[in-house]
Amino acid sequence: MPTSAAGSKPLWRPQPLRGFTLLELLVVLAIVGLAMAGVGLALRDNGGALLEREGERLAALLEAGRAQSRASGVAVRWRTDGQGFHFDGLPDKALPTQWLDAQTQVRGPGELWLGPEPLIGPQQVTLAHPSWPDRSVRVSTNGLRPFTVEIAQ
Repeated sequence: MPTSAAGSKPLWRPQPLRGFTLLELLVVLAIVGLAMAGVGLALRDNGGALLEREGERLAALLEAGRAQSRASGVAVRWRTDGQGFHFDGLPDKALPTQWLDAQTQVRGPGELWLGPEPLIGPQQVTLAHPSWPDRSVRVSTNGLRPFTVEIAQ
């Protein structure tokens, strides 16, 4: 016969531990990750990324034009026009002549000399976009080093 005397049986029984399994935690983390990716893609570009891409692309194109000028021994001039830009001195379609975004603009002089001399002198060009008038990107060289991109605000 059971008694309620002290020490005869415990008043409570330990319950087995309950919690989330590793699989359930991984599913929740995957859902949170997908939601964060959706939020990141939904955020609008503030203009800095677009101008930075344009600047990086232009710096690479200017270096390619500079290399072709030195290899061929022909003077190459980069200049802008109303629809894009041109590399005078290189064969047509040797390098792209359009901006990634058609509204990209050049502030200030839109002309650079790329060679054929190894030292070309300090030069720079500033890119802007009408949608973000307070942002700009400067692509520049000191004449010895490659063209680099600097974000100016």
